[in-house]
Amino acid sequence: MDARIGTFTSQKFRFFSFLAMALLVYVHGYDLHERYLQPWSFVDERLTFTTFVEYLLSNGLLRFRIPILFIISGYLFAFNDRQPYGARIRKRVRTLLVPYVLWSAIGLVFTLVLQQWEATAAIVRSAHLQPFGDVPVARLGIWQLWVSLVVVPTPFQLWFLRCLFVYNLAYPWIRTAVLRAPRATFGVLGVLWVMTFGAWIFEGEGLLFFTLGVWLCKTEQDIETRPSWFRPVPTAVLWVGLAALKTWLAFFHDPRLPTGPASTTIARVVALLFLHKTVVALGMVVMWYGIDDAVRWAMARRWFVWLSGFSFMIYALHVPLLTYAMIWVFPLVEHVPHYRLLVYLLLPTTVTAVCVLTGAALRGVAPKLYGVLTGGRGFAA
Repeated sequence: MDARIGTFTSQKFRFFSFLAMALLVYVHGYDLHERYLQPWSFVDERLTFTTFVEYLLSNGLLRFRIPILFIISGYLFAFNDRQPYGARIRKRVRTLLVPYVLWSAIGLVFTLVLQQWEATAAIVRSAHLQPFGDVPVARLGIWQLWVSLVVVPTPFQLWFLRCLFVYNLAYPWIRTAVLRAPRATFGVLGVLWVMTFGAWIFEGEGLLFFTLGVWLCKTEQDIETRPSWFRPVPTAVLWVGLAALKTWLAFFHDPRLPTGPASTTIARVVALLFLHKTVVALGMVVMWYGIDDAVRWAMARRWFVWLSGFSFMIYALHVPLLTYAMIWVFPLVEHVPHYRLLVYLLLPTTVTAVCVLTGAALRGVAPKLYGVLTGGRGFAA
């Protein structure tokens, strides 16, 4: 294997790591009545331009991010096979587990502070981020604190770090399986992905695409050159069209009306699930191979390279900050026309800016603390 990753591939890894985190804020910034969107989720409110856009983006077009991140993670971990496995796992404790616990604690302390005043405590209650409901953090027992800190953290996005660490631990077995029996391995993992299998320590999507990243690296697949079969415009049109169809079907359901035979509801769920997985796969292909010019343009700008150094800060800090901010902002602007759409478009950008500025200030004032919180990320910017 070549001892180096190509320059443009390395740039794409950094570009998509930042893009995935920036778009993650929008994925978590929707304000639909259904607060936890699954691939098959129906929406129990009226179809409007605002609700259509929120669902289309948050549960459609932007869902390519996590698979690409897992592919990058698997590729990079496999690429560093020259280093001893034990040394790499010890490093992953520092870069994954330590930030996981610290940012979970920060989210819990932030919640505790907000619970000291009734006005902000009401925001916390409305957010429904705590595993033990309305029980204040100060009244949690030792076991409840453990669950809130490690098992179900307030910054729920930390699941990615937890699962990624497990996949790193399992890497020797993943590598063996995917090299000795790739068809069987991808067949099983593909079924888990389609079925949206999920458990606390691993889930179908992450495991499939982490394994794909390992396979791409170990078999030396060319991931930089655009395939001859790829047609950017038709593929992008199909991607957007299927995402729009899925969004329309999600609203083609009113719980106040008779739902008809159970088979009809099951058929809708299956259709939404199939469309969701297809949209995710198409989005990965369109974004990875279809925006090379945008990647080159962005990575040639010093300001963008600097900005991309704070990808992890955006990831770790945006929740619960965004969730609490949404609940606080809505009563203040509900008299403004189209306020829901405006909040959806503007608040995630504002929160992203806060995360970047916080990271820049912390890196400048306390670089050692910044390094611990980020697992050493964001210095080479």
